[in-house]
Amino acid sequence: MPLPEQPDRRSLLRLAALAAGATAAAGGLASRQALALNRGPDDAPPFAGRPPVTGTLAGQDITTLPVTERKVALTFDCGGSPDGAEDVLATLDTYAVPATFFMTGRFALDYTATARRIARRHPLGNHSMTHPEFPELTPHQRLREIRAADRSITAATGRRPEPLFRFPYGERTRECVTEVNDEGFVCVRWTVDTLGWKGAAEGVTTRTVIDRVLEALTPGAIVLMHVGSTSEADPSTVDVTALPRLIEALTAEGYGCTSLDALTPR
Repeated sequence: MPLPEQPDRRSLLRLAALAAGATAAAGGLASRQALALNRGPDDAPPFAGRPPVTGTLAGQDITTLPVTERKVALTFDCGGSPDGAEDVLATLDTYAVPATFFMTGRFALDYTATARRIARRHPLGNHSMTHPEFPELTPHQRLREIRAADRSITAATGRRPEPLFRFPYGERTRECVTEVNDEGFVCVRWTVDTLGWKGAAEGVTTRTVIDRVLEALTPGAIVLMHVGSTSEADPSTVDVTALPRLIEALTAEGYGCTSLDALTPR
């Protein structure tokens, strides 16, 4: 399948991540990252080992679930602020809706209490250790990002991530996909990005989020959202605010929500 690029999303998120990362480093983030990323040599074996992904799930950055039922999968990236996490969890509980959270190792170490609460209720996916642009890294650096995140999330939450991986910024090459598969992770992209990460300052509203999802609605759609802001300059959490109305809008269209179990190698 083609691997399209998304330069606008990459550039904006990269700037936001750099700004947030600079502030967090002052609080000791750099030392924790160094510890997580330097636990062994580049050729260290995968954490506890995972069998390589084979068959129909291999070689793809998957955008839809292989289902025919009127179901969508809600997914949340956890790599920036945790500010909306509690509200997201409460909404999912209220509506009895499943979701998958793609977490960075940095998020798990910096916001451990929040990460644990998420892990107690919902499955986790690997979103790398420090949220870099994978195509710009060497193969060894990419493996270290994957493995350090696997270790850090497990250590912080007490729950190992599912064999699901989402590329930071959605940036990848075929080589990147193959490396992730060889580490035992299925690559999970999305059908629709709500753009909630842009925040209210960029003109994104609850209506924007709902309309984007409904316009892309199809059985097996994977929805990309974020638990918090990706920019300290704009702390709005549009996805969080929109979530209750989005779930109700999906229900009105005859759609329910499902997990990513169909993508989990068994």
